[in-house]
Amino acid sequence: MEKKYDEVPIGGTIENVPTSINFKTGDWKSMTPVIDHEKCKKCKICTIFCPDEALIFNEKTQQIEIDYEYCKGCGICARECKFGAIQMKDMRDQK
Repeated sequence: MEKKYDEVPIGGTIENVPTSINFKTGDWKSMTPVIDHEKCKKCKICTIFCPDEALIFNEKTQQIEIDYEYCKGCGICARECKFGAIQMKDMRDQK
């Protein structure tokens, strides 16, 4: 018996997709971003480009904050910051 169009299951569907919300990815990094709040102009470009939404603008403090549990240390935020407010630091130097 032939199936009708609406009875055919959708192929390639992934259910319960894991996201960085479900998995803390901060342990992956060897580099970590550090924000110089004196240089930060609060343009929020870094929050837009962060692939894991680890940079958040805190409305209460009016500061960009980094959730290090989710930051993978990719450095995109530092590359996109036009004011040099974010520098990548080697985590091995911090021990």
